[in-house]
Amino acid sequence: MKWILFCCSLVLFSTLQAQSVEGRWATVDDETGEQKSIVSLAIVDGKLEGTIEALLLAEDQGKLCVNCTGANKNQPIAGMKIVSGLEKDGEEWNDGTILDPKNGKEYSCIVALESEDKLKVRGYLGFSIIGRTQYWHRLKD
Repeated sequence: MKWILFCCSLVLFSTLQAQSVEGRWATVDDETGEQKSIVSLAIVDGKLEGTIEALLLAEDQGKLCVNCTGANKNQPIAGMKIVSGLEKDGEEWNDGTILDPKNGKEYSCIVALESEDKLKVRGYLGFSIIGRTQYWHRLKD
């Protein structure tokens, strides 16, 4: 009986350890429910970073970030880093930013796994209660 309990605990522990926010995620349009882009998330020097790998809608192909400022102004959205500097805090990643290429604005950001294949991404200004939440879906390679 102890052996079975030990094996079950080991499987549960390794499953929890395997869940990571790193990977490729499909973003979904809030209004249409269509997949809009593929974002690659990776931990770099202990911080979570995210880059748009590809834009999926035909009308978005080749789009530039015309509303962005600074170095991102008029740069291609595909290949652009949109998640920066998030730090792990328990089960969440926070204290970083997310860029919305549609309006060129940068927001504070919280990222947390809802399940192994569903990521909760919340962008906000000031207080996290005032913002917008999206759910991204993990892509299987």
